[in-house]
Amino acid sequence: MSEPLPFDHIWNPWHGCHKYSEGCENCYMFYLDKQRDKRGDVIYKTKTNFKLPLSKTRAGEYKIPSGSSVRLCMTSDFFLKEADIWRDEVWDIIRQRPDVHFWILTKRAERIVDHLPWDWCDGWEHVSLNVTTENQRRADERIPLLLDVPAKHKGIMVAPFIGPVDISKYLATGQLESVLADGENYEGARPLHYEWVEFLYQQCKTYNVPFSFYGTGNVFVKNGKPYHIPKSYQRVQALKSRLQYPEITGEFKIQKRCATCKRRYSCSGCKWCGQCEK
Repeated sequence: MSEPLPFDHIWNPWHGCHKYSEGCENCYMFYLDKQRDKRGDVIYKTKTNFKLPLSKTRAGEYKIPSGSSVRLCMTSDFFLKEADIWRDEVWDIIRQRPDVHFWILTKRAERIVDHLPWDWCDGWEHVSLNVTTENQRRADERIPLLLDVPAKHKGIMVAPFIGPVDISKYLATGQLESVLADGENYEGARPLHYEWVEFLYQQCKTYNVPFSFYGTGNVFVKNGKPYHIPKSYQRVQALKSRLQYPEITGEFKIQKRCATCKRRYSCSGCKWCGQCEK
């Protein structure tokens, strides 16, 4: 069977960030910006991408189709202070697409409650609020703050996974509906240990919370032996571990990227090829 991907599209309404905690030490965004002779700490509103969910093809159809899942701010933080001047406009865009599910991730959990839209009430059905918890210290710091926020959907992403994490008492609240885990990439990548992932998987299984081990990172340690895994194969190895809950049974296939540009998992008429507009 084909394994499902958690996100169909990525939306970066702004770019740039400031390193915030130990999980940011080897941030991929800073690394990739450096490769382009850019500074990752320069924060700016994106031009072509800012209103992506409202963008349409020449045929008048949304480039992000109804039923899609969208991850926000992969090259920043949704609750970054410098983005306060743009966030209300983004909330308005999200408000206009209740047919799309938006997945918001932040390290700045303490800023969530004061920067929700005016009509948030107990949350929007099409929005998930999530915090990163790279180790136990950050789990105990951020998850209680998330649990105090009213929301229809809440979750955790343990990434980069740089230390063992016990979140049993938070899973026991019944408020968390998903947990994702991923290793670290690029320069200075710290090792991810198999037993850390297995422990987290068992916790989620005990409390019947979906768990996705999304990638091993560059360095994956099992039975004391480090394995250096190319980025293109990290998802495959994570799936082979069978540390997914609910379990993926039978034969699995990695979903293929756009046949034309190879960048996305489905053609959205992006600037790289625009084939679906023809």
